[in-house]
Amino acid sequence: MTDFLYGIIDFILHIDDHLIQLIADYKYWIYAILFLIIFVETGLVVMPFLPGDSLLFAVGMFAAQGQLNIYFCLVLLFVAAVLGDACNYLIGKYAGDRFVRLRLFNKQLVKDEYIEKTNQFYEKHGPQTIIIARFVPIVRTFAPFVAGIGHMNYGRFFTFNVIGGFVWVFGITLVGYFLGNIPVVADNFEKVVLGIILVSVLPIIYGFIKEWNTSRKARAEGL
Repeated sequence: MTDFLYGIIDFILHIDDHLIQLIADYKYWIYAILFLIIFVETGLVVMPFLPGDSLLFAVGMFAAQGQLNIYFCLVLLFVAAVLGDACNYLIGKYAGDRFVRLRLFNKQLVKDEYIEKTNQFYEKHGPQTIIIARFVPIVRTFAPFVAGIGHMNYGRFFTFNVIGGFVWVFGITLVGYFLGNIPVVADNFEKVVLGIILVSVLPIIYGFIKEWNTSRKARAEGL
């Protein structure tokens, strides 16, 4: 399990090295691989650890270098993101309770704390969570699943799904496309990825700090 987690972390932090190797090994099949990674990361609630933001940034960077077609990537990954969220919504709607109870090696696959974090997002942001969550790791994967469990109106969900998918895919990929060729960015890709991850989890950190301060004040007033 430790080796598996190390492999995931290494893949995320050095996705530029891994992606260039995949491009060399699989040629045009790389587009199918990219589609599957984005679809699975957004579409299967048990796979929240796959790279999303860092992969999109790396795709944009390599497209700027001429190794990938930027227009094809934008459309393909946008479709993958929308279909992934739609799939996750349907899983939550029709099999959510069973998925929550699934266990592997006596460990719960869908952790209660992930569901709880996503519920807190919904309580704060409402249906717009589908858009906002696109930029928050883990919550991104669980937001459509929880929307399905809660039987959110599908038409409303689909609207936010399309908007969120467009902003997420086009936004981060184009940032990678326009900034990826800057030497200081290309030479410090690992730090850039860590920065992306940090910015992505800031809403969660802020939420924890705010909740802790509220609890602390409530305890102080109760004394």
